[in-house]
Amino acid sequence: MPELPEVETTRRGIADLIRDLQIESVEVRRPKLRLPIPEDLAGCLEGAHWQETRRRAKFLLIDSTRGTLLVHLGMSGSLRITDSTQELRKHDHIIWNMQGDRQLRYHDPRRFGIVTWAESNGEPHPLLQNLGPEPISGISADDLGEHLFRQSRGKKKKLRDYLLDGRIVAGVGNIYANEAAWRSGIRPDRACGRVSRVRYQQLAEEIQQVLQVAVDKGGTTLRDFVNPEGEPGYFQHSFEVYGQDGEECSRCSREIVREVVSQRSLFFCRGCQR
Repeated sequence: MPELPEVETTRRGIADLIRDLQIESVEVRRPKLRLPIPEDLAGCLEGAHWQETRRRAKFLLIDSTRGTLLVHLGMSGSLRITDSTQELRKHDHIIWNMQGDRQLRYHDPRRFGIVTWAESNGEPHPLLQNLGPEPISGISADDLGEHLFRQSRGKKKKLRDYLLDGRIVAGVGNIYANEAAWRSGIRPDRACGRVSRVRYQQLAEEIQQVLQVAVDKGGTTLRDFVNPEGEPGYFQHSFEVYGQDGEECSRCSREIVREVVSQRSLFFCRGCQR
Protein backbone atom coordinates (compact mmCIF):
# COMPACT_ATOMS: atom_id res chain seq x y z
CA MET A 1 0.00 0.00 0.00
CA PRO A 2 1.40 3.43 -0.85
CA GLU A 3 2.25 5.17 2.42
CA LEU A 4 3.49 8.68 3.14
CA PRO A 5 6.85 8.40 1.29
CA GLU A 6 5.21 6.94 -1.82
CA VAL A 7 2.52 9.62 -1.85
CA GLU A 8 5.13 12.34 -1.36
CA THR A 9 7.19 10.82 -4.19
CA THR A 10 4.13 10.99 -6.42
CA ARG A 11 3.46 14.59 -5.41
CA ARG A 12 6.99 15.64 -6.27
CA GLY A 13 6.82 13.76 -9.55
CA ILE A 14 3.74 15.52 -10.90
CA ALA A 15 3.70 18.94 -9.21
CA ASP A 16 5.94 20.89 -11.57
CA LEU A 17 4.87 19.01 -14.69
CA ILE A 18 1.16 19.79 -14.44
CA ARG A 19 1.23 23.23 -12.82
CA ASP A 20 -0.60 25.84 -14.96
CA LEU A 21 -1.69 23.29 -17.57
CA GLN A 22 -5.31 23.51 -18.69
CA ILE A 23 -7.56 20.46 -18.37
CA GLU A 24 -9.27 20.01 -21.72
CA SER A 25 -11.38 16.95 -20.87
CA VAL A 26 -11.75 14.17 -18.31
CA GLU A 27 -12.41 10.50 -19.11
CA VAL A 28 -13.81 8.33 -16.32
CA ARG A 29 -13.47 4.75 -17.52
CA ARG A 30 -14.67 3.15 -14.28
CA PRO A 31 -17.24 5.07 -12.21
CA LYS A 32 -16.45 3.46 -8.86
CA LEU A 33 -13.25 2.80 -6.95
CA ARG A 34 -13.43 2.45 -3.16
CA LEU A 35 -16.02 5.23 -3.36
CA PRO A 36 -18.05 6.35 -6.39
CA ILE A 37 -16.27 8.95 -8.50
CA PRO A 38 -18.31 12.19 -8.52
CA GLU A 39 -20.60 12.24 -11.55
CA ASP A 40 -19.75 15.88 -12.21
CA LEU A 41 -15.97 15.42 -12.00
CA ALA A 42 -15.50 16.23 -15.68
CA GLY A 43 -17.71 19.30 -15.46
CA CYS A 44 -15.82 20.54 -12.41
CA LEU A 45 -12.44 20.37 -14.11
CA GLU A 46 -12.85 20.88 -17.84
CA GLY A 47 -11.39 24.25 -18.77
CA ALA A 48 -9.70 24.73 -15.38
CA HIS A 49 -5.96 25.01 -14.83
CA TRP A 50 -3.93 22.97 -12.38
CA GLN A 51 -2.23 24.93 -9.62
CA GLU A 52 -0.33 23.53 -6.63
CA THR A 53 -0.06 19.85 -5.71
CA ARG A 54 -0.06 19.23 -1.97
CA ARG A 55 -0.11 16.24 0.36
CA ARG A 56 -2.01 15.65 3.60
CA ALA A 57 -1.33 12.30 5.26
CA LYS A 58 -1.74 9.78 2.39
CA PHE A 59 -3.93 12.07 0.29
CA LEU A 60 -2.81 14.08 -2.72
CA LEU A 61 -4.55 17.44 -2.99
CA ILE A 62 -4.26 18.78 -6.53
CA ASP A 63 -5.50 22.36 -6.59
CA SER A 64 -7.10 23.87 -9.66
CA THR A 65 -8.71 27.18 -10.49
CA ARG A 66 -12.10 25.56 -9.74
CA GLY A 67 -11.41 23.55 -6.60
CA THR A 68 -9.28 20.67 -5.35
CA LEU A 69 -8.97 17.10 -6.59
CA LEU A 70 -8.41 14.62 -3.75
CA VAL A 71 -6.62 11.37 -4.60
CA HIS A 72 -5.87 8.44 -2.30
CA LEU A 73 -3.80 5.71 -3.97
CA GLY A 74 -5.38 2.90 -1.94
CA MET A 75 -3.61 -0.46 -2.18
CA SER A 76 -2.22 -0.28 -5.70
CA GLY A 77 -2.88 3.13 -7.20
CA SER A 78 -0.43 5.33 -9.08
CA LEU A 79 -0.44 8.50 -11.17
CA ARG A 80 1.65 8.98 -14.27
CA ILE A 81 2.02 11.64 -16.93
CA THR A 82 2.09 10.48 -20.55
CA ASP A 83 1.59 11.65 -24.10
CA SER A 84 -1.91 11.07 -25.44
CA THR A 85 -0.44 8.75 -28.07
CA GLN A 86 0.63 6.16 -25.49
CA GLU A 87 -1.59 3.10 -25.37
CA LEU A 88 -3.96 2.89 -22.42
CA ARG A 89 -3.29 0.18 -19.87
CA LYS A 90 -5.98 -2.16 -18.57
CA HIS A 91 -6.38 -0.47 -15.20
CA ASP A 92 -6.12 3.16 -16.29
CA HIS A 93 -9.42 4.25 -14.76
CA ILE A 94 -9.33 8.06 -15.07
CA ILE A 95 -7.58 10.21 -17.68
CA TRP A 96 -7.21 13.97 -17.45
CA ASN A 97 -6.46 15.29 -20.96
CA MET A 98 -4.34 18.43 -20.76
CA GLN A 99 -3.02 20.99 -23.18
CA GLY A 100 -0.08 19.97 -25.30
CA ASP A 101 -1.42 16.43 -25.80
CA ARG A 102 -0.39 15.51 -22.26
CA GLN A 103 -2.37 13.21 -20.01
CA LEU A 104 -2.48 12.52 -16.28
CA ARG A 105 -3.62 8.92 -15.76
CA TYR A 106 -4.84 7.23 -12.59
CA HIS A 107 -3.97 3.51 -12.60
CA ASP A 108 -5.29 1.14 -9.93
CA PRO A 109 -5.48 -2.66 -10.44
CA ARG A 110 -7.20 -3.34 -7.10
CA ARG A 111 -9.53 -0.35 -7.40
CA PHE A 112 -9.26 0.52 -3.70
CA GLY A 113 -8.23 4.13 -4.19
CA ILE A 114 -10.31 7.29 -3.89
CA VAL A 115 -10.72 10.11 -6.39
CA THR A 116 -13.08 12.86 -5.30
CA TRP A 117 -13.62 16.60 -5.38
CA ALA A 118 -13.63 19.47 -2.91
CA GLU A 119 -14.93 22.95 -3.63
CA SER A 120 -12.66 25.83 -2.64
CA ASN A 121 -14.84 26.99 0.25
CA GLY A 122 -12.20 27.04 2.97
CA GLU A 123 -13.69 24.09 4.83
CA PRO A 124 -11.63 20.87 5.17
CA HIS A 125 -13.01 17.90 3.27
CA PRO A 126 -14.56 15.26 5.57
CA LEU A 127 -11.82 12.79 4.58
CA LEU A 128 -9.20 15.22 5.91
CA GLN A 129 -10.85 16.07 9.20
CA ASN A 130 -9.48 14.84 12.53
CA LEU A 131 -6.03 13.99 11.16
CA GLY A 132 -3.01 14.20 13.43
CA PRO A 133 0.13 16.23 12.71
CA GLU A 134 2.34 15.60 9.71
CA PRO A 135 5.41 13.68 10.94
CA ILE A 136 7.99 15.19 8.57
CA SER A 137 6.81 18.73 7.92
CA GLY A 138 5.99 21.57 10.25
CA ILE A 139 6.90 19.78 13.47
CA SER A 140 10.21 19.17 15.26
CA ALA A 141 11.23 15.75 16.56
CA ASP A 142 10.97 17.12 20.10
CA ASP A 143 7.41 18.32 19.55
CA LEU A 144 6.41 15.11 17.79
CA GLY A 145 7.84 13.02 20.62
CA GLU A 146 6.00 15.06 23.23
CA HIS A 147 2.77 14.79 21.23
CA LEU A 148 3.10 11.00 20.95
CA PHE A 149 3.87 10.69 24.66
CA ARG A 150 0.93 12.82 25.80
CA GLN A 151 -1.58 11.21 23.47
CA SER A 152 -0.56 7.71 24.56
CA ARG A 153 -1.14 8.13 28.29
CA GLY A 154 -3.64 5.61 29.63
CA LYS A 155 -3.88 3.72 26.33
CA LYS A 156 -3.32 -0.04 26.00
CA LYS A 157 -3.11 -0.10 22.22
CA LYS A 158 0.02 -1.71 20.81
CA LEU A 159 2.65 0.80 19.73
CA ARG A 160 2.53 -0.14 16.03
CA ASP A 161 -1.25 0.21 15.93
CA TYR A 162 -1.00 3.51 17.79
CA LEU A 163 1.40 4.87 15.15
CA LEU A 164 -0.96 3.76 12.37
CA ASP A 165 -3.83 5.77 13.82
CA GLY A 166 -4.08 8.80 11.54
CA ARG A 167 -5.80 10.76 14.30
CA ILE A 168 -2.55 10.54 16.30
CA VAL A 169 0.00 11.07 13.53
CA ALA A 170 -0.75 11.30 9.82
CA GLY A 171 0.42 8.77 7.27
CA VAL A 172 3.22 6.76 8.94
CA GLY A 173 2.11 3.33 7.67
CA ASN A 174 3.02 -0.21 8.68
CA ILE A 175 6.39 -0.52 6.96
CA TYR A 176 7.77 2.65 8.48
CA ALA A 177 6.28 2.05 11.93
CA ASN A 178 8.09 -1.30 12.09
CA GLU A 179 11.35 0.17 10.86
CA ALA A 180 11.24 3.16 13.23
CA ALA A 181 10.42 0.92 16.20
CA TRP A 182 13.46 -1.26 15.44
CA ARG A 183 15.74 1.74 15.06
CA SER A 184 14.60 3.10 18.42
CA GLY A 185 14.88 -0.29 20.13
CA ILE A 186 11.20 -0.49 21.12
CA ARG A 187 9.05 -3.55 20.49
CA PRO A 188 6.14 -2.62 18.23
CA ASP A 189 3.79 -4.88 20.22
CA ARG A 190 4.42 -3.02 23.46
CA ALA A 191 1.51 -1.09 25.00
CA CYS A 192 1.88 2.50 23.80
CA GLY A 193 0.92 3.86 27.21
CA ARG A 194 3.92 2.14 28.79
CA VAL A 195 6.52 3.84 26.61
CA SER A 196 8.38 6.62 28.42
CA ARG A 197 8.73 10.24 27.32
CA VAL A 198 12.45 9.72 26.64
CA ARG A 199 11.78 6.73 24.42
CA TYR A 200 9.07 8.57 22.53
CA GLN A 201 11.62 11.30 21.82
CA GLN A 202 13.94 8.64 20.37
CA LEU A 203 11.08 7.13 18.40
CA ALA A 204 10.05 10.50 16.96
CA GLU A 205 13.58 11.11 15.70
CA GLU A 206 13.63 7.70 14.04
CA ILE A 207 10.18 8.16 12.49
CA GLN A 208 11.32 11.39 10.88
CA GLN A 209 14.61 9.93 9.72
CA VAL A 210 13.08 6.75 8.30
CA LEU A 211 10.38 8.64 6.43
CA GLN A 212 12.83 11.19 5.03
CA VAL A 213 15.25 8.51 3.84
CA ALA A 214 12.34 6.65 2.25
CA VAL A 215 11.24 9.81 0.44
CA ASP A 216 14.81 10.37 -0.76
CA LYS A 217 14.86 6.80 -2.12
CA GLY A 218 11.57 7.24 -3.96
CA GLY A 219 9.51 5.19 -1.51
CA THR A 220 9.09 1.43 -1.27
CA THR A 221 8.06 -0.90 -4.08
CA LEU A 222 6.97 -4.34 -2.92
CA ARG A 223 4.47 -5.09 -5.66
CA ASP A 224 2.65 -2.30 -7.47
CA PHE A 225 4.02 1.12 -6.62
CA VAL A 226 5.83 3.13 -9.29
CA ASN A 227 6.46 6.85 -9.46
CA PRO A 228 4.95 9.08 -12.18
CA GLU A 229 7.79 8.12 -14.51
CA GLY A 230 7.05 4.41 -14.07
CA GLU A 231 10.09 3.74 -11.89
CA PRO A 232 10.04 1.76 -8.61
CA GLY A 233 11.14 3.03 -5.22
CA TYR A 234 14.26 1.67 -3.54
CA PHE A 235 13.72 1.93 0.21
CA GLN A 236 12.98 -1.81 0.39
CA HIS A 237 16.72 -2.37 0.00
CA SER A 238 17.21 -0.55 3.32
CA PHE A 239 14.80 -2.67 5.38
CA GLU A 240 16.18 -3.76 8.74
CA VAL A 241 13.14 -5.73 9.97
CA TYR A 242 10.17 -5.42 7.62
CA GLY A 243 9.89 -8.66 5.65
CA GLN A 244 13.14 -9.89 7.20
CA ASP A 245 11.67 -12.65 9.40
CA GLY A 246 14.10 -15.54 9.74
CA GLU A 247 17.10 -13.31 9.05
CA GLU A 248 19.68 -12.19 11.60
CA CYS A 249 19.22 -8.81 13.25
CA SER A 250 21.98 -6.52 12.00
CA ARG A 251 22.36 -5.08 15.51
CA CYS A 252 22.45 -8.13 17.79
CA SER A 253 22.38 -11.17 15.46
CA ARG A 254 19.20 -12.60 17.00
CA GLU A 255 16.52 -13.80 14.60
CA ILE A 256 13.96 -11.33 13.29
CA VAL A 257 10.45 -12.62 13.99
CA ARG A 258 7.05 -11.96 12.45
CA GLU A 259 3.71 -11.85 14.24
CA VAL A 260 0.27 -10.91 12.97
CA VAL A 261 -1.51 -8.30 15.07
CA SER A 262 -4.73 -6.57 13.98
CA GLN A 263 -4.46 -8.47 10.67
CA ARG A 264 -1.12 -6.82 9.86
CA SER A 265 2.41 -8.13 10.14
CA LEU A 266 4.73 -7.03 12.92
CA PHE A 267 8.47 -7.54 12.49
CA PHE A 268 10.90 -7.15 15.37
CA CYS A 269 13.92 -8.55 17.18
CA ARG A 270 13.38 -10.12 20.60
CA GLY A 271 17.05 -9.57 21.40
CA CYS A 272 17.44 -5.80 21.17
CA GLN A 273 13.91 -4.39 21.17
CA ARG A 274 12.25 -3.90 24.55
